[in-house]
Amino acid sequence: MTAWLLVAVGAAVGAPLRYAVTQALRERGATSHAGTLLVNVVGSLVLGLLVAGAVDGRWLALLGTGFCGALTTMSTLALEVWDSVIEGRARHAAATLVLHLVLGLGAAWLGWALAA
Repeated sequence: MTAWLLVAVGAAVGAPLRYAVTQALRERGATSHAGTLLVNVVGSLVLGLLVAGAVDGRWLALLGTGFCGALTTMSTLALEVWDSVIEGRARHAAATLVLHLVLGLGAAWLGWALAA
């Protein structure tokens, strides 16, 4: 299987999972921001595990680029931060960015540490 097809297969799983997680959290009363944070942190953890585990290039294409790339969402984060700024909630926007950065890097480091 070629790398681009592996990426497509991984993305075909990651994107619907992102949607399902966000919807499940919304049904439990959480905001969409909680879903974005959760998928970004989980994706960072998985990618840290994969990279530190020195997985084969095909597995990295499938799980790293495809699955994690589609599971995590920079575009939604950017939109959520932009909406907060436009609504006059600059502190919320800044807190969102810091939270994603700190938890995402922490999760990637944890994944790396667990796999190394």
